[in-house]
Amino acid sequence: MLTPLDLKLLRDLGRMKGQVVAVSLVMACGLAMMIMTRSLLLTLEETRDAYYQSHRMADVFGSLKRAPLSLRGRLLEVPGVAALELRVVRAAVLDLPGVAEPCTGQLVSLPEDGSQPLLNQVFLRRGRMPRADARREAVVSEAFAEANRLQPGDRVRAIINGRADTLEVTGIGLSPEYVFEARAGESLPDNKRFGVFWMNYRALSVAYDMDGAFNDFCADLAPGAEAGPALVEFDRLLAVYGAGGAITRADHGSAKRLDDEITVLSALSVAYPVVFLSVAAFMVNAVLARLVRLQREQIAQLKALGYSSWQVGRHYLGFAIVIVVLGSALGGLAGRYMGGGLLALYRLFFRFPSLDFLMDYRAVAVALVVSTAASLAGVLSVVWMAVKLPPAEAMRPEPPASYKPSLLERAGLTGWMSPAMRMALRNIERRPWQSVFTIAGLSLATGLMVLPGSMADSIDHLLTYQWNDVQRQDAVTFLIEPGSAPALHDLDHLPGVMLAEPVRAVQARFQNGHHSRKLALTGLPRNTTLNRLLDAQGRRIVLPDDGVVMSKALAEKLELTTGQMVRVAVLEGRRPVLTLPVRGLIEDFSGVSAFMDIAALRRAMHEGDSVSGAYLKVDQGRWEDFMAEVKQTPRLATTLVKKDQLAAFRSTTGESIGILRRLYLTLAVIVAFGVVYNSARIALSERSRDLATLRVVGFTQREVAAVLLGELTLLVTVALPLGLMFGKGLALWIITKVRTETVRLPLIISDKTYSLAVLVVAGAALACFWVVGRMLRKLDMVGVLKARD
Repeated sequence: MLTPLDLKLLRDLGRMKGQVVAVSLVMACGLAMMIMTRSLLLTLEETRDAYYQSHRMADVFGSLKRAPLSLRGRLLEVPGVAALELRVVRAAVLDLPGVAEPCTGQLVSLPEDGSQPLLNQVFLRRGRMPRADARREAVVSEAFAEANRLQPGDRVRAIINGRADTLEVTGIGLSPEYVFEARAGESLPDNKRFGVFWMNYRALSVAYDMDGAFNDFCADLAPGAEAGPALVEFDRLLAVYGAGGAITRADHGSAKRLDDEITVLSALSVAYPVVFLSVAAFMVNAVLARLVRLQREQIAQLKALGYSSWQVGRHYLGFAIVIVVLGSALGGLAGRYMGGGLLALYRLFFRFPSLDFLMDYRAVAVALVVSTAASLAGVLSVVWMAVKLPPAEAMRPEPPASYKPSLLERAGLTGWMSPAMRMALRNIERRPWQSVFTIAGLSLATGLMVLPGSMADSIDHLLTYQWNDVQRQDAVTFLIEPGSAPALHDLDHLPGVMLAEPVRAVQARFQNGHHSRKLALTGLPRNTTLNRLLDAQGRRIVLPDDGVVMSKALAEKLELTTGQMVRVAVLEGRRPVLTLPVRGLIEDFSGVSAFMDIAALRRAMHEGDSVSGAYLKVDQGRWEDFMAEVKQTPRLATTLVKKDQLAAFRSTTGESIGILRRLYLTLAVIVAFGVVYNSARIALSERSRDLATLRVVGFTQREVAAVLLGELTLLVTVALPLGLMFGKGLALWIITKVRTETVRLPLIISDKTYSLAVLVVAGAALACFWVVGRMLRKLDMVGVLKARD
C-alpha cells in the first residue's frame, strides 16, 4: 500500500524524469566500467587457472644444447620437483602456399608412446594425436591453423634440420604453454607466420640427430616448494650441456604476457569508477538541493500535518535510492554487454579451449554498495537541510539571491559584454560550487575523449619510431646455430641484399644485487645503421668499446643507472662471467634488451667472427627472389620481415584501439550531455520566475535564452581547456599503469585528438542547449508570475 509520501515521490520523479535519467546514466557509466573490468579480470583469472590446472602447466622451464635422457633420474631428485618432462624443441622453416615469406614452425616433441605429455598437455580441438609409429604427423596450433586455413589431413612443406620434408596435419590443438602464441621476444602474435607443431618424440629426435637425448625440459614443483633452489640446481646439473638458464612460469613469455594483461585490467577497474561516481554524487546533490529549495513550503506543510523529520528525510532519500537502483540496473546490463564485446579482443591475443564471459557478481554487489555510498555522500547534506528546516521558516519564500556586480564587473572588465552575459556572470558567482562541479563534469567528459585518442596517437608514434627510426632493415635472419665469417658472407650474397649487418646474440643472466633478469645480450657493429639505438630524446647511441647499453625498462628493473656496474653471466659457450659498466639507456617500447659492441662480445666469448644472424637491407625489386632463396636455405632458423610484423601489429592493435575509442566516445557523450542537461534544468527551474519576468518586461525569446544558455556556454568554455589538461593527466596515469615489461607506450597526444575531444563535448552541449531552448519556448509566463515563490 503506497503512502501519501510515496505517491508524492512518484509524482516528483515523473516531473524530474529527465534529470533522474541523466544522473542515472552517468552513474551507470561508472558502474558499467567497474563491472566490465572486474568481470573481465575474473574471466581471465578463472579461465587461466582452470586451464593451467586441467592441462598441467609447468612451473619451471629450461633449454639446453643436448643432454642424454639418462639424466632424468638425477633431475627428478632436484629438491621440490614433483614431475618432469624431457623433450626436443626446435624451429623449422615452413613453406606455405600463398605466403611469400617463410613461416616458422615451433616443433615440440610428444611422448614416444603417443600419449599426452605429463606437463603442458595438448587440448585437441579437432582431429587426433599423432600415432606412436608415425614419423611425419603433427598436431598444429589452432591460431596458426585458422590463419592459414589448415584442416586435419592437410600437408605442410617444411625444412627440418636442413632437409625438405612434408608434415601431415592430424589435429588442431592448444597448449597452456602457448596461450599467447608468438615468437620469443615479440609483443604481438603473428599467427599467419608462426605456429606450434606437436610431433612424436621419435620422429623429431631422429630428424635432428637427438635420438636418446633432449634439449628442452619443463618441471612441476610440489605444493609449497620454492622455485629458487630448484632453478639453481637445474642450472648446475645442466651447465655442461649448454643450459641457457632455467626460468619460472612468471618469466615464461606466454604466461608473463597474460599476467601483464591481468595487471592492467586490475588498475583500470579502480580508476574509472571513482571518477564517474564522484561526478554522479555531485549531480545527485545538485538535483536534490534544487528540489528542497523549490519545495520549502511543501516541507513546512508536511511537518505541520504531523510528519516527523525522519519521515521527511526518508522521503528525500528515496530520490537517491531510485537513482541508485536505476543506475545499478543500467550499469549491470551495460557492463555485461560491454564485457562480452571486449572479450572478443582477448580472443585475438590469448588462446584457451573456451573463453566465456563470467559475470563477477561480487563486483555487482560492490558496485551497488559503492553507488549507494556515493549517492548518500552527495545527498546527506541536502536531506539534513530539509530535516532541520523549521516549519515557520519554510513557509516563507527563500531569501532572494544577491545579484551584486560580479568580480569582473567590479574590475571594470565587462564593459563590452551584453546585459545577458553580465547576468550569466553574476549567477555563476552566486553559486560557485554548482559551477565548479559542472565544470568538473564537463572536464571529465572532455578528458575521456582525450584518452582513447592519445592511445591511438601513441600507437602511431610507436609504429613510426619502431619501424622507421629504429628498425631500418627489411628483414632479419637468424641461423640455426651460430656461424663464422662465411655464414655472414652467404647472407650478404642472398639475392637482392644490399647491406648485411652481423648480429651475435647470447643468452645471459644480468644481476645487480638481488635483482636479476635472463635475456639475450646482443652484439652489434658499433656504427650499426639498420637497427639503431636511440635514447629518450631520440639521439643515436654509439656502442662503446667496453660496457653495455640496455633498455631503460631493464635498468629500472635491475635498479641501475648509467655508470654503474652490472654482473653478466653468459649462459653458453665458455660461459664467462663479465662485470660491465652501463654506458647508456635506450628508449624502446617492447620487451627488454641489452647491447654491446660485437667485437667486444666476441672477445669475451673467445670467438672469432661468429654471427647468430644479420639485419638485411633488400632491393624491393628482387624481393621475391630473396624470399624464394631464404625458403631454400637450410641454415636459417627464422626470418622476420618488418612489413609483416607491421601488418600484424596494425591488424590486432588497430582493431582493439578502434573498439576502445567507440566505447569512450559513447561514455563521453553521455557524461557531457548529462552534466550540461542537469545544470540547465536546475537553472531553468530555479530561475523560471526571473526568466519569465524578463519576457514580460520586453526581452525577446533569444535574449532570454542568452541569459540561461550564456551561463552554460561560459562554463563549457572554461571546462574545455581544463578537460584537455585533465585528459592529458589521465592518459599519462593510465599509460603509466599499463606499462609492463612486454609492452610500453609513449605519451603522445596530437592536435587532432584534442580537436576531436572539443568537438564531441561541444556537440553534446549544443544538443542539450537545443533541448533546453525548446523548454524555454514553452515557459508559462502568467503562471510563473502568479507563483508565490
